Amino acid sequence: MIDMRNIYRQYIFSILFSLVIVAAHAQTALPLMPYPKEVQLSEGKLYLTEETSLSINGKYSDRLSKEGTQFLRQLVEQTGLFINQSKVVGAIDQATIQVQSLAVGQVEIGEDESYTIQIDQSGVKLNASNDIGASRGLMTLLQLVQADSKGYYWPHVAIDDEPRFRWRGMMIDPSRHFLPVTDLKRNIDAMAAVKLNVLHLHLSDDQGFRFESKVFPKLNSLGTDGNYYSQEELKDIVDYASQKGILIVPEIDVPGHATAILTAYPELGSKDTTYVLERFAGIFDPTLDPTNEEVYVFLDKLFAEIVTIFPGPYFNIGGDENLGKHWNESEHIQKFMKKNGIKSNHELQGYFNLRLQKILAQYEKRMMGWEEIMIDDLEKSALIHSWKGAWEKATPKQSLYKAAAEGYQTILSNGYYLDLMLTTESSYLVDPAPKADNLSDFQRSNILGGEICMWSELVIPQTLESRLWPRAAAIAERFWSPEEIKDVEDMYDRMDHISLWLENFDLKHISEPNRIIRKLAAGHDTEPLHLLLDMVEPMKGYTRNPGGTMYNTFSPYTKWVDAATADAPGARAFNNQVDCYLNSKIGCQDLKPVLESLAENHDQIMKIIADSPSLQEIQSLSANASRVASLALETLDYLETNSKPKSKWFVDAKDILNEASEQGGRTELQVISGVSDLVTALEGEVK
Repeated sequence: MIDMRNIYRQYIFSILFSLVIVAAHAQTALPLMPYPKEVQLSEGKLYLTEETSLSINGKYSDRLSKEGTQFLRQLVEQTGLFINQSKVVGAIDQATIQVQSLAVGQVEIGEDESYTIQIDQSGVKLNASNDIGASRGLMTLLQLVQADSKGYYWPHVAIDDEPRFRWRGMMIDPSRHFLPVTDLKRNIDAMAAVKLNVLHLHLSDDQGFRFESKVFPKLNSLGTDGNYYSQEELKDIVDYASQKGILIVPEIDVPGHATAILTAYPELGSKDTTYVLERFAGIFDPTLDPTNEEVYVFLDKLFAEIVTIFPGPYFNIGGDENLGKHWNESEHIQKFMKKNGIKSNHELQGYFNLRLQKILAQYEKRMMGWEEIMIDDLEKSALIHSWKGAWEKATPKQSLYKAAAEGYQTILSNGYYLDLMLTTESSYLVDPAPKADNLSDFQRSNILGGEICMWSELVIPQTLESRLWPRAAAIAERFWSPEEIKDVEDMYDRMDHISLWLENFDLKHISEPNRIIRKLAAGHDTEPLHLLLDMVEPMKGYTRNPGGTMYNTFSPYTKWVDAATADAPGARAFNNQVDCYLNSKIGCQDLKPVLESLAENHDQIMKIIADSPSLQEIQSLSANASRVASLALETLDYLETNSKPKSKWFVDAKDILNEASEQGGRTELQVISGVSDLVTALEGEVK
C-alpha cells in the first residue's frame, strides 16, 4: 500500500524547495531577515574551522564582550564545530573575525545601530559606530552561516546596513495571562536576533496587576491571583534587555482597564461598588475617578516606585478604551465637569492625562499612551501610539499621521496585532510611512516606527511563541529594511529559514504546537493530525472568542486551535501551486498527491478521535477537508480530460465549498480558495 502521508511530506518539501529557488532570484540573494540595506555578494567562501576566532577592538562596554562570547556559543550550536575559543577577551591580531567598535552605545531611541561587514578570504571585518551596532552585525553573521559538502562557511559578501526606523518594538501583555521571567528573556533574545530594540510591557489591566508594589502591597495580594514580577526580577529583565540593546517601556493602563487596581483600592473608583478581578476579555466599566485628588496622590507614589526600576525615558499610561460609563453614572463627577466647563468624557480624560503628564515630568519621564490620550493641550513631549482599526483588513493610519502633523512623535501598531492571527503577508505589507503616502518631511521625522502587539487574552506561556514567531521576524524586517524589500513570496521563503534558525535561541514556536498535537493524538501516530493542521488557520480577529466570553482566564488553551498557526504551510503551498497550474507556469508540482492524501486522511482522523474526546470538535472539519480534496480531484480529472460535468455538479461543488468554510475546532480550512479557483476555471471552460 502506498504511504500517502509520506508522499504528502515529499510534495510539500518539493514545493517549498522550488519556492526557495524562485525567491532567491526574486529580490534577495541571501536568507537573511531583516534584510540589510545593501548587499554585494561575490564569488568565494570563507570556511569555519576549529580555529575560527573573534577579536574586539576599539571602544566598547562589557555588553559587546558578552555578546561576542554568546556569538561563539551560537556558532557552536549552529555548526557542531569544536571551536577552540570559548570566550572573548579583547583584541587578537590574527582572529578570523575582527570587530571594530568606535564608541559605547546608549540604549535609547535614535542611537546609531549601523554596521558594515566585509567577508573575503582574509577573514571577516565587522565595523560599527558603537557596540550596539556591532551586536546587530553579529546577528547578521550568525544568519549568514551556510553549508555545503565541505563544511560550514560564510559567503564572500559586503554588507552596509542600518535601520530604517528608530522605534522597532514589541508589546507583550503579561497582565491577562502571566508570563514567567524565563519566557520574557527568551523572547528578548529572539528580539535581538531580528534587531528589534523596544520591549513594551503591559503590566496592568482588568485581569491582573503584575508590578510588585511595596508602597501599595494590596495591588499584588488582591489585584492578582498571586503571579506578579518582583522588583528584583524586573531590574534583572531591564539589565538583560539592555545587554541586548533593547529598551524596556513599562505600561500602567489608566484610567480605564483598571479593575485590578480597583479590586485592591476600590476607593479610587468612579463608582461606589465592590470590584473583582475580571476573568473574561473585553472592555469593562471600572474606571479611576479623575475628580478624586487621592487618585493623583496614589498614582504619584506608584509612578515614583516604578520609575526606579525602569530607567528609560518613556512611561506608558495606556489611556485606551475608556467608555466612561461609570463617569456618566456618577453624580459628583457630572457636577465636577459642569463646574469646570468640561463638556465630554474625552475632555475629562484629557484633564486626567495632563495631571499625569505633570507627575511624570517630575521624574523626567516622557508620557506615552494609546491614541486616545491626544487632546489639544497635551504637551508635545508625549508619544502617541496609533492602534485603532487593528482588527480590520484595512489599516487606516489617520491618528498616526495627525499626531505627526501636530508635532507629536508617534509609532504605529495598527496592522501588527499578532494575536489576531492574521497572515504574515497582511502585516508585512503595512508600512508606517510609505513613500507613496503624501506626508511632509515634518510628519515623516515624527513617525518613529512601529510596534508589534501580542495581547494575551488567548495566549499562555506554552503558546506565546507560536503566536509571535516567526511572523514577528517579518515585521521586524518592515521596521528595519528598505521599503523596497517587500516581495511576499521572497519574504515567506526567508521567514521559513529564519523560523528554524530561531530555534537556536531556544524558542518553542515549533516544539510547543507539536507537543499539543502529541497530547491530542492520545498515543496515535500524529501524521494525520499534522496533515490536517497544515491546511487550517485559527479563526481571525476576535471571531474565535465571540463577545470575549467563550473563554475565561482559566479555560484550556492547549486545544486544536492552539496548535494551528497563522500561515497554514500546506495550504499556502497548495494554493500557490494551483495558481501555477492554472496559469501554465514552469516548474509546477503535481497537485494530485496532496489531494489524494488529504482525501484519505479523514478515516485516520476518526480513529484518533475515538480515543481523544478533545478532538471531537474537528470531526466535521476533517470530513470537509476530505470532501474538498475529493472535489478537487474530480475537477482536475474534468480539466485534464476535457470532460464537461452536468450543471448540477457545479451547484453541488459550491455547496461543498460553502459547508467547508464553516469553522471546526475554532479553525478554518485554507485550501478552499485554491479548490474554488479550480472549480471556477472548469466552469469557465464549460461556458
